Amino acid sequence: MTNQMPRFPESYWTDIDLPSFQPLKEDTSADVVIVGGGITGITSAYLLAKEGLKVTLLEAGKILNGTTAHTTAKITAQHGVIYDEFIQHFGLEKTKLYYEASKEAQEFILKVKNELNIDCDYSEQDAIIYAESDEYREKLKKEMSAYEKLGITGHLGNDFPFPIETKAVLTMNNQAQFHPLKYLHQLVQAFTDMGGTIYENTTAVDLEKGERPDVVTREGHRVKSKYVIAASHFPFADMKGFYFARLLPERSYVIAIKAEKEYPEGMYYSADQPKRSLRYTPVNGEKLLLIGGEGHKTGKGPDTLKHYEALEQFASSLFGIKEYPYRWSAQDLTSLDKMPYIGPITADQPHIFVATGYRKWGMTNGTAAALLLRDQILEKENPYSELFSPSRFVADPSIKKVIYYNTDTAGQLLKGKLEYVPKEISDLSNDEGAVVIVDGKRSGAYKDMDGKLHVVDTTCTHMGCETRWNHGERTWDCPCHGSRFSYDGEVVEGPADKPLKKLNDVTG
Repeated sequence: MTNQMPRFPESYWTDIDLPSFQPLKEDTSADVVIVGGGITGITSAYLLAKEGLKVTLLEAGKILNGTTAHTTAKITAQHGVIYDEFIQHFGLEKTKLYYEASKEAQEFILKVKNELNIDCDYSEQDAIIYAESDEYREKLKKEMSAYEKLGITGHLGNDFPFPIETKAVLTMNNQAQFHPLKYLHQLVQAFTDMGGTIYENTTAVDLEKGERPDVVTREGHRVKSKYVIAASHFPFADMKGFYFARLLPERSYVIAIKAEKEYPEGMYYSADQPKRSLRYTPVNGEKLLLIGGEGHKTGKGPDTLKHYEALEQFASSLFGIKEYPYRWSAQDLTSLDKMPYIGPITADQPHIFVATGYRKWGMTNGTAAALLLRDQILEKENPYSELFSPSRFVADPSIKKVIYYNTDTAGQLLKGKLEYVPKEISDLSNDEGAVVIVDGKRSGAYKDMDGKLHVVDTTCTHMGCETRWNHGERTWDCPCHGSRFSYDGEVVEGPADKPLKKLNDVTG
């Protein structure tokens, strides 16, 4: 193992053996169909099967290989500097509900870990936000005041274990970290032991609404059900909820290193830009450090490899790098008011549910979503139904954001069509991708390690924006609504559900 950047992105969490499942090959039925095999989908499946319901889960690729596999896996209610802002926008009562939903999710994860005796590298840790500027020192003071109003155990101080000049340090005590796939692997096992069914490599592309909604797969198979949960990160069906205009996609990056210097306990997060996230996970008696940050809107910004290089430089200066075995990136979706959308997909579709918009805090928000959706399907009262309702619309700050975001999207749409394309296919080296001109039309080409060309039409199949090459992940990313495609055009991330058109018989 070297201390050089790994050539290909790979998450440390995926380095375990997971069960595999066959694709759906025929029509079937269930009480509940769940689309998406991440923390929300699997936790929901486990909870509903425990209630005696017949549950079928569909996953477009492999379970536990999407956003859940690319998290930093902090089990915390400290979701950045957010509580003072939430009190301003939603009031104290609703903000307290948000905190309590996160706290209950934490308690649920610990309870299930203990009940199922799951060895998932769980450890209690403090969550710590640090400010390097006067501006964020003042914000952390306000945040501490919000903690006091909400009854959150924490403190504001100056002690910091790293050689970074900080102005204030805000601690939320008694949080936790874990290995998310080791934990969820056991929930998958428990779910299938209860008779639950999982189909992998089964892409849901349509939803026929009604009292018994049908999920339709790309191959044309149908799953009839009483209820549908869209837990596919980006909702696989929109149902006139206009989620593509209400979710802001952002990419961020993680590197995993073994350090020369000792790392203390605790999970750290910077208040200032550029964002930095730090934690460790135990590996064979050593600490593997996870250093994240460098967020930017999907499809925008410089060469994505620059973000990995910035994290590497930060890690090297702070800890020294002994080994550098993993790097990966994540896509996070933020709602217009930063509160997740969890509940009926639209006000007139009570049998179809959605869970999305967790920002960077999917471990607690995804678990809270599963607990809420279980109660809604069982028609039980739940204190968080109104708070997370996808049908809400808070005018401040949502209306300004939706206008700005969709103006920006229109600008990206036009910009991509008019962009000057300087590169020819013959200019590409092995393992290089770029926008090129083929037969007078903007196209995307990637020459793989063996020199084989993969050429696609770069027009996003969602709403016609032009995708851009992501060097760090070797994907085509859309700057309008965050759809992502592999180098040969397959969908990696929605809202697009159709692949990019392949251009055959093109040579360099």
